[in-house]
Amino acid sequence: MPTFSAPDGAELAYHVIGEGEPLICLPGGPMQASVYLGELGGLSKHRQLVLLDLRGTGDSAIFADVTTYRCDEQVDDVEALREHLGLDRVDLLGHSAGANLAALYIGRYPERVGKLLLITPSVFAVGLQVTGDDRLEVTRLRQDEPWFGPAFEALQQIIAGNATGESWAAIAPFSYGRWDVAAQAHQAAEDGQRNNEAAAAYAGEGAFDPDSTRTALATFSRPVLVLAGEVDPGAPPRVIAEYAGLFPNAEFAVQPGAGHMPWLDDPDHFVATVAPFLKD
Repeated sequence: MPTFSAPDGAELAYHVIGEGEPLICLPGGPMQASVYLGELGGLSKHRQLVLLDLRGTGDSAIFADVTTYRCDEQVDDVEALREHLGLDRVDLLGHSAGANLAALYIGRYPERVGKLLLITPSVFAVGLQVTGDDRLEVTRLRQDEPWFGPAFEALQQIIAGNATGESWAAIAPFSYGRWDVAAQAHQAAEDGQRNNEAAAAYAGEGAFDPDSTRTALATFSRPVLVLAGEVDPGAPPRVIAEYAGLFPNAEFAVQPGAGHMPWLDDPDHFVATVAPFLKD
């Protein structure tokens, strides 16, 4: 397992899968070990995936000072990884909450990024709003699923401000395009992959400055691909299309039938969308 030193001396780990030009991959969660990304549906056959374990997750060091887990505090960790890899410019993929870190990296080091991939991105860093109606609209597309009734009721309770541990567990099927054995196993593994204390600090006060980040993205002229899942309540297509519009040179794609992990729902479709973008 390769490691590198962060600017504050922390030992951080990353995992390399595949061969070819590196693609640095920033996981979501927030603060979930990168193992859940797997081989991104076979994207490793097209690019070398460099999966970063963010500080406090996976094989990276854990910190007593939780403020170091704040998203903006981790931007220089990504820059240290780029330097460690000896790359003048990197292609960058951010999934879910990892897209916040990718956006902040663009704001601080725009000249170091070649291509940017945002997969079902979180929108905190850019200050967009996902409404309850946005979430309900996409989840209603699943109404013929056998588990829909209890999951939809739980989602309504969450939106109404009455969230419980049981209601969060009940909406898990909405994150996947197919709530099959593989999806259930993937979901079950998440509990052991996430640093909850770090996750609580990730979006702490001062972590994001949406106005300045949006200004930075508006001047980032390199190619960008923003991918949404058709039935993803975490990153509904309407909002993610708005996110893509913040860039001057972005493509926007919606993967049919996909939830929050599109590479699991339809690996072939995911790779057929992403690989050509990275190759061009």
